[in-house]
Amino acid sequence: MRSPPKPLLTAIPPMAWGTTYVVTTEFLPAGHPLFAGLLRALPAGLVALASSRTLPCGGWWGKAAVLGLLNIGLFFPLLFIAAERLPGGVAATLAAAQPLFVAALAVVVLRERVSGWRLMWGVVGVVGVGLVVIGPAAGFDVVGVLAGLGCAGTMALGLTLTKRWGRPAGVGVTAFAGWQLTAGGLFLVPVTVLFEGAPPVVDLPAVVGYLWLGSVGGLIAYVLWFRGIAELPVASVAVLVLLSPLVAGVLGAVVLDQVLRPVQLVGFVLSLAAIVAGQLPAPVFEGVHRV
Repeated sequence: MRSPPKPLLTAIPPMAWGTTYVVTTEFLPAGHPLFAGLLRALPAGLVALASSRTLPCGGWWGKAAVLGLLNIGLFFPLLFIAAERLPGGVAATLAAAQPLFVAALAVVVLRERVSGWRLMWGVVGVVGVGLVVIGPAAGFDVVGVLAGLGCAGTMALGLTLTKRWGRPAGVGVTAFAGWQLTAGGLFLVPVTVLFEGAPPVVDLPAVVGYLWLGSVGGLIAYVLWFRGIAELPVASVAVLVLLSPLVAGVLGAVVLDQVLRPVQLVGFVLSLAAIVAGQLPAPVFEGVHRV
């Protein structure tokens, strides 16, 4: 039996992350987003470390800490700041700019030439997401906008460095994900205590929500994500991030009874076209070459 194509497996993480907004608003206690991020990262990381029984060696202690900080530890706080200070649609659109950051970082970090094909579809994807999630009441806040762009930038840098450094020989993807989830979770411990204080009271719906975020949205998602980064072109992986706000928009319509207008449907078409095009080879004259 043939395994699913790699892009389909790599699409699962951003789709799982797209459920975060609904899970947070419908299941979790309000006012504790950092605590949710902490529970999403640290327990999953510790489970991965316990199951793999593999710790970093030599210079990988520092690399794992850097990747964990970028992919988890900084990403979550910046995401939550943007979500609190901006309408959800604006925050999602800023986060969806990640493919454009990756296109620029690939030139500096991976020594790749600029691809007009990737840039074009990255822009189309951001426009499509904007049409889906930005409503007429969209507002802007300088700190929120900077946090949203920082969120996209830190994850893009983490993605690019993960592609450049690869994985140590003999280390499985579960252990690799566990290093980063643990490092990011440990960073979030003092941040959560400083900004949120004591943890909230957790009822049964919250337990279900935290379990979902930590398992499907945490360990499983990051194992598939890091495997995809290793096996697919970095630009193709980055474009898949557009699925996250699209899933959030669909769930908003289905679960929260938010009406999708015609312009939002156009946005869905543009975003899906960008995602598909991001998985196809660039035209010959736009092929990516090493310099």
